[in-house]
Amino acid sequence: MSSPPALIEPALRDDAFLADVAAARATAAARTLFVWWLGQSGFLLCHRGECLLFDPYLSDSLTRKYAATDKPHVRLSARVVDPARLGFVRAVTSTHAHTDHLDADTLRPLLATAPGAKLVTPSANRKVAEERLGPGLHDRIVTLPEGGRARLGPFAFESVPAAHEALGPEYSGFVVEVGPFRVYHSGDTLRYEGMVERLRPRAVDLALLPINGRAPERRVAGNLDGPEAAQLAHAIGARWVVPCHYDMFAFNTASPEPFARACERLGQPYVVLRHGARWSVEARR
Repeated sequence: MSSPPALIEPALRDDAFLADVAAARATAAARTLFVWWLGQSGFLLCHRGECLLFDPYLSDSLTRKYAATDKPHVRLSARVVDPARLGFVRAVTSTHAHTDHLDADTLRPLLATAPGAKLVTPSANRKVAEERLGPGLHDRIVTLPEGGRARLGPFAFESVPAAHEALGPEYSGFVVEVGPFRVYHSGDTLRYEGMVERLRPRAVDLALLPINGRAPERRVAGNLDGPEAAQLAHAIGARWVVPCHYDMFAFNTASPEPFARACERLGQPYVVLRHGARWSVEARR
């Protein structure tokens, strides 16, 4: 019997990753935003020592759930960090209720070790969020309707629509302001009518966009593909764009190369990150 292929190793993981985050937090640089990709659509952002998690998936819950089915979720990349070690996080998002964006096995240990942290999610998903988190954590949920706003510490959230194949109240993206920065995390989405007009006035510094595209044989809702993500970032005037939602599951991934080529054709600044690698954005002059 052949052994399974080796997992893609993060640039940094576990103790090395946490040491890197601690070093970045200690700088307290007012004009620098630190960013780490944690895999799938998960990102850690820190500014002046305060940290936000976008849509973390830091478990093997989906691999276990689908192991004996005709849609196995074979993991491609090793986990960056145990969520129980992220007690410094102030806020965490869930853009929608699919498990790779609202994962009980990630959120329960995370919220247990980060007693001040809140989960920000669409209003339509409160019930499922309560079910996933379980008793005792319902007061840690902050729900936003479309266009709704909330502030958690230094992070100001605005909910914007997402179209995970179709628009619906259960799908959201978030524009987050922290210090001099505006970050757009689209959640899972396609481009839809009015999207550019809604986002361009936000003057986004960093757009975090999926690139795994759409393939009917996957039997899951689709997203932007690489060139579409590049075109959307360019259309909304994003200063930088980082791709995500690939290199996690073998059945639902994509190469970032078409995304990178499209960005270069458009003159759109971009960065392709490795899991666990730190990148920084400097404030506008």
